[in-house]
Amino acid sequence: MQTCPYQEICGGCPLRFLDSEKYRAHKIENFNRILSHISQQNIKISQPIFIADGNRRRAEMAFSYKKGNLVLGFNVAQSHEITDIEKCLSLTENLNNILPDIRKFLAEFCRIKTTVKIKNKLQTSSIVQGDIWLIEAANGVDILLEISTNISLEHRLLISDFMRNNAAAIRFSVKVQNNKPETIVEKTKPVVNINGLNVFIPAGTFLQASVAGQQALTDSVMRYIGNSSGKIADLFCGIGTFSYPLAQNIKNKITAADSAPDLLDSFRKTVNALTLPNIKIVQKNLFKYPFDSEELKEFDIILFDPPRAGASAQVAQIAAMNPADKPQKVIAISCNPHTFINDANTLIAGGYRLQNVTMTDQFVYANHFELTALFEKN
Repeated sequence: MQTCPYQEICGGCPLRFLDSEKYRAHKIENFNRILSHISQQNIKISQPIFIADGNRRRAEMAFSYKKGNLVLGFNVAQSHEITDIEKCLSLTENLNNILPDIRKFLAEFCRIKTTVKIKNKLQTSSIVQGDIWLIEAANGVDILLEISTNISLEHRLLISDFMRNNAAAIRFSVKVQNNKPETIVEKTKPVVNINGLNVFIPAGTFLQASVAGQQALTDSVMRYIGNSSGKIADLFCGIGTFSYPLAQNIKNKITAADSAPDLLDSFRKTVNALTLPNIKIVQKNLFKYPFDSEELKEFDIILFDPPRAGASAQVAQIAAMNPADKPQKVIAISCNPHTFINDANTLIAGGYRLQNVTMTDQFVYANHFELTALFEKN
């Protein structure tokens, strides 16, 4: 365990003070305590998977600029105050290496003054706070700047200079409030590797926190699939983290569904570029309009990986299916064990048995963990 100079104040790694053995025991105890709320006895729990420190490939960092001083880092525990961070032990080496250049860029960016006319009066202002998202893709660092006001020509020129002078950065996008990200400079399209395939990612996309964590979750899913094949629903599919490995078995026909049009557009472009004939992509808000029990009849396996809110509406439809129509296997991935408990209990009440659960700890020294679970029809 490395000593972090920020661990007393930064809210990112509240458990970093524990040694490795005590940390793992704490995580396992917490995991088992949460699972005790499942309305079923004799659940098999697989060996937990612990990802090594220093593997986080994505980071959302806040910044502020006051009186000529830039602060860049993560929030203080239970506060909106920013901990100024030079280096984060949780991040990959490549992300830490680009932080000094990001810091220098943001200081110059925040010094730029713009003049706007408000009620027939000229007023001078500057951008002094926001968030910056960093993703280490397979071919470089993808950057997204999230701010509250539009950028000027001078801001754009500064971004262009930064990208020209930084070999590691491959794309720089800007997102203003709730608008779509605008790509300012793209040297090449960022890609991530999923099961040996290079997959395009849109600006601001969600990725599993680490490459090793992504692989661990995929391995658990494929272990639960086993020799089964057929029509598979990949619900809350994201960029296709599980669709791609499933599609490598040509016997599988995957229907991948999610709600974000930009994300699905990128997913569709990759599928077309790789000429994968057995993935069908559907845009669908699964919180409001889940696949109903009739639509679910066609699937042999259902896989779902929802956000932290869980998949209660979709799971209710699975549980409500006629017993003869229910798929033999349902596989759940969850980043929030508390909402998973609700989903699991709904499936159990609907005629499924929870056969196996695997914990994956890729949020090292944080209280969070992820899990994969296999349900089979009674």
